[in-house]
Amino acid sequence: MAVRKLSLPMGVEVAELFGEYDRKAKFIQKKLDVRISIIGDEIWIKGEDGTGIDIAGKIVDELVQMNRDGHLVEWREFEYIVDQHLQHDEDGESFKGVYNEVKETALLSNRIRPKTIGQKNYMEIMKEKELVFSIGPAGTGKTYLAVAMAVDFLKSGKVQRIILTRPAVEAGEKLGYLPGTLLDKVDPYLRPLYDALMEMIPAEKLAYYRESSIIEVVPLAYMRGRTLNNSFIILDEAQNSTYQQMKMFLTRIGFGSRVVVTGDITQIDLPRDSGSGLVVVQKVLGSISTVGFSYLTEQDVVRNPLVKDIIKAYDEYEREEKVEE
Repeated sequence: MAVRKLSLPMGVEVAELFGEYDRKAKFIQKKLDVRISIIGDEIWIKGEDGTGIDIAGKIVDELVQMNRDGHLVEWREFEYIVDQHLQHDEDGESFKGVYNEVKETALLSNRIRPKTIGQKNYMEIMKEKELVFSIGPAGTGKTYLAVAMAVDFLKSGKVQRIILTRPAVEAGEKLGYLPGTLLDKVDPYLRPLYDALMEMIPAEKLAYYRESSIIEVVPLAYMRGRTLNNSFIILDEAQNSTYQQMKMFLTRIGFGSRVVVTGDITQIDLPRDSGSGLVVVQKVLGSISTVGFSYLTEQDVVRNPLVKDIIKAYDEYEREEKVEE
C-alpha cells in the first residue's frame, strides 16, 4: 500500500479543512478509493492506486491553500474542485488547481472572485472586450459577476456611472393590471439587481450613488433615446428582449462605455410570435472582434447543488422532446 504524507500547516484546523464529521475527506476517499488519516501534524493518504493518491493529495493541497488564505470552501465549490481534478487527469492534462486558476481574477479587494474556471474566463472577457454577452443557466453568476465588475470599474475610475436594466417582461405577469406607476410595477423585477449592489456597496454610499444618478436601475424601456458615455451598462434577463429592443439597447452605447448583456436562452418569457433578441444577436455580432461571448453551463452553477441537477434534467428532457418531434 502506497502512502503520501502532507504537512498540516500551523493554524489550519482539520474541522475547517474537511468540514463537519470529516464530510469532505469521506467524499475524497469514496471518489478515489483512498484512506485519509490525521497523524500528528500530518495528513496521510493511503491507497493501492498511486494515481488516486496523487489526485487526492492535489485536492487536499488545494483545500489547505484556500484555508490558509481565509477562504471558506462551500460544498458545491468543493465538489467542483474534485470534479475538475478528476476531469483533467482523465484528459491527461496538467492542472494547477481551480483556486490557482481563478484567484488572480478577484475583484473589490479580493472580496469577490470566480468559483469556477468558466466564471474566470467570463471575467477575463469582461476585462478585455467593450461588449460582452454572457449566456447560461440560472445560478452561474452571470449577473452577480457583471455587477461586481461594474462596481470595480466605477471605484477605479474607469467609468463614471453604472446603468443596470432589465426588460419588463416576466412569466405570466401583465404589467397593465398591476397598481402604481411603471417604475412601481417593474421594481420587483429589478430587485435582484439591487440585491447584488447591496452586497458590494455600503447602504449609505449606494443611496448617494442612486440619488446622484451615478448608479441607475431602470427598465429597458427607459433606455430609448439616450446615449450613454463613460458608463458600465448591464442588460440582465436579455432573453426577454425582442430583436428591436436589443438593437435599440446596443445602439445606446457611447464613448468610453462597457456593456455586458446576460441571459438564459432556455427561459424565454416572450410571446411565441416574438423572437428573442439574445438568440439572434449571436448570429448578427458573432464575427466582430471587439465583442465577446461567454457561455456558462451547469458546471458553473454555484447555488444549491439541486439546481445543477434540475438544469441537467431539463436539458435532457428537452433534447428528447426535440428528437420525438
